[in-house]
Amino acid sequence: MEGVTDPITQSLLDDWQRDFPIDPTPFHIISQKLGISEQDVIERLKKQRETGRITRVGATCAPNTVSASTLAAVAAPEDRIEEVAAIIGAEDGVNHSYLREHDWNLWFVATGPDRAHVDKTLRRISERSGLRVLDLRLVRPFNIDLGFALRRNGTTHAVSKQVDASVFQSDDRPILQALTKGLALTPRPFLALADALDRSESSVLDRVQALSDAGIIARLGVIVRHRALGWRSNAMVVWDLPHDKITTIGPLLAAQPGITLCYEREPVPGVWPYRLYSMIHARTRADALDVLTRVCSLPELTNVPHLPLFSLHCFKQTGAMVAEPEKANP
Repeated sequence: MEGVTDPITQSLLDDWQRDFPIDPTPFHIISQKLGISEQDVIERLKKQRETGRITRVGATCAPNTVSASTLAAVAAPEDRIEEVAAIIGAEDGVNHSYLREHDWNLWFVATGPDRAHVDKTLRRISERSGLRVLDLRLVRPFNIDLGFALRRNGTTHAVSKQVDASVFQSDDRPILQALTKGLALTPRPFLALADALDRSESSVLDRVQALSDAGIIARLGVIVRHRALGWRSNAMVVWDLPHDKITTIGPLLAAQPGITLCYEREPVPGVWPYRLYSMIHARTRADALDVLTRVCSLPELTNVPHLPLFSLHCFKQTGAMVAEPEKANP
């Protein structure tokens, strides 16, 4: 784990990417597991956030359950990459934006409280850039939990679980938005969240537990920046497979060591035929290509047309938009 040599901090970053205690004093519970004080846990997390190794302690939500999102891409001319990336990044609903090796070179995730909000975001980006935007809508996820082992003996990523969207209540949206932005690094973070929403701590804890049990909160814990921790090679591999074969191959691919995300998306006829997407996060390009070579040797994927799109630069990485942002008072 690059830049982190202390074994306690390594464990804090590796073992608490999920299953964060939903308790009035979660950092106290973590401190008991690590054998250090509650304040030491908080200070270590603050330091890792200040150095850019983590973005927050917070939540990621199951996609397209209580909000909307899509993967999108534009083909920006080389001399306009920075300009177009700035147009994309200026949108509040864009939470990830990357430059990748391909003619379709700027890739981003547009999020919002509903599909109409996402559509407006894509339309504005197209109008302001003068470029076509590919809207690659999610069909089904096979693994969307980006938590993964940072140490050789760390815990592996978890496969996505079934989501019960019926548990969601309308007043859960502000809680989810606050969690995607991140909990306060204080001894009573859920109390701080509750105070900000003018709710009781117990009611917030009850709803966070219910949303987590239902799979609406896909992961609650430390959100790391992989590059800052030495995982600098990021390849999105797209596969040209018919929908019916993905039913079998998708779960198989998601379960392979080294595959950190896997999902099916809608193609764009005549432009982008790829339906199955997988992510590889590795320390080096050679390591990532080794994973890809091993995956391609699977009988089900032998000779399947595919493209590895390596990331060249990260322009934006933040939490998703779940609720409409509050408008400033005039």
